[in-house]
Amino acid sequence: MSEDVKPLIYIVDDDFSIRDMIGLMVDSVGYRYQSFADASEFLDVYEDTHGCLLLDIRMPGMSGMMLQERLNEQRSMMPIIFITGHGDITMAVEAMQRGAFDFMEKPFREFDLLSKIEKALEQDQQNRVDLTMKQEICERINSLTKREREVMGQVAQGKANKVIAIDLNIAQGTVEIHRSRIMSKMKARSLAHLMRMLMVAGEIERCI
Repeated sequence: MSEDVKPLIYIVDDDFSIRDMIGLMVDSVGYRYQSFADASEFLDVYEDTHGCLLLDIRMPGMSGMMLQERLNEQRSMMPIIFITGHGDITMAVEAMQRGAFDFMEKPFREFDLLSKIEKALEQDQQNRVDLTMKQEICERINSLTKREREVMGQVAQGKANKVIAIDLNIAQGTVEIHRSRIMSKMKARSLAHLMRMLMVAGEIERCI
């Protein structure tokens, strides 16, 4: 995360006192925040930026669970911390199974919520770094020729150049040239580094 860009905390709760309390709390520790009384109002301005969403489960109109489902459909990366009232624990557990980061039961201590927010932001930042890395690696893979990808698939299986040459019916020297070009295009420092990149990109399953 860039040092000059603060995380954004979205607060969606129909209880003004909760929104106000959480807003003051996150502002006091340096986070930006936006608060909304209902899910529809939130969706009108929502951007999947670095931050997290503090979401009430029970709200008039679109519930927190319904909003979570909508965000899942949009492939949102933002971690969700559900704010639950008495008797909502079963729903909170279901929300966790659907990918929510955590939940807090009302009433809650500010310190506990801040701790969960901090952990959610750390996860969100790592997820975004991993996604950027995956996109960069996929671009490198897409720069390979069809034959280079075939060779890389054989390399991913740990095969020696001689075996690859036999399998692909090409000269061993040609395999060595392809391997050199693959390492260059993939910006791989070693075979282990190449394998790690393929695993990050999810390509290794397709190679084998």
